[in-house]
Amino acid sequence: MNELFKIYQLDANEALRIQESKNEIHQHDFEELIIGVKGQLKHFIDFKAETYTAPFVSFVAQGKNHRVTPLLLDQKIDFWVIRFKSEFIPETTFQLYAHFHENATLKFFRPSCFSRLVILCQMMQQEMQQAVADYAVVKQLLSTIFIMIESERKKQFPAAQQQLKNQSTTFTSFLSILEENYRRPEGVNYYAEKLFMSARNLNLICQSILQQSVSEIIETRKLIEAKNLLLTTNKTISEIGFELGYQEKAYFTNVFKKKAGMTPSEFRHEIQKLISE
Repeated sequence: MNELFKIYQLDANEALRIQESKNEIHQHDFEELIIGVKGQLKHFIDFKAETYTAPFVSFVAQGKNHRVTPLLLDQKIDFWVIRFKSEFIPETTFQLYAHFHENATLKFFRPSCFSRLVILCQMMQQEMQQAVADYAVVKQLLSTIFIMIESERKKQFPAAQQQLKNQSTTFTSFLSILEENYRRPEGVNYYAEKLFMSARNLNLICQSILQQSVSEIIETRKLIEAKNLLLTTNKTISEIGFELGYQEKAYFTNVFKKKAGMTPSEFRHEIQKLISE
């Protein structure tokens, strides 16, 4: 996508076109928010396939392997699709949670709350149709949508949302450094030194926000990439492990199985069965 921001409505014709297309698993170089007003969405993401019935919102972070199949329900479908570059509204809480939590889709149970999201989408579309769109207005409307979604999530999952109160610049910096270095065989001390702090304090921050240690977050990021490579390449288990900083195939396999509940080979077999359905 070359544009900074794009919004459109997906109707029955577009849904049928997607269903009839090859529609392979893919990645985006942009962020995507799908707001389902009518119909259903069959969504393969986070290495799981589930079907959601409107009303719902589903967020797909850039770089995530996924596949969406819009489905008509009672011969009707109406989705708002919003696509934007990450720099359009940087450091959103959704980006953080999309990378480390398997909760990209949220059902809505209060029609009044959901209807306001639709109004905001209509306002953004109207602004984008102007001869010269004011991106500051669009950015504000999009930020409001995310705020409202987070408000609804807090109501549905109050305990989990306590983590958001503890977000910090340090943690954001840690994630940025991790993204550049997770393939290297570096441990907690490496990241702590990069942030000019002790390993203990970095662990405290990570535990506060994600309830995971630094080591666990590093392994989580490695696991996500391992799954991506198992899904999208023909590289051997040893090659993938080595690429992610594991010198021994057996050790990589043990770590993967401990976190994923199956060996890399078993995961590759199961995921290939899933996407061929």
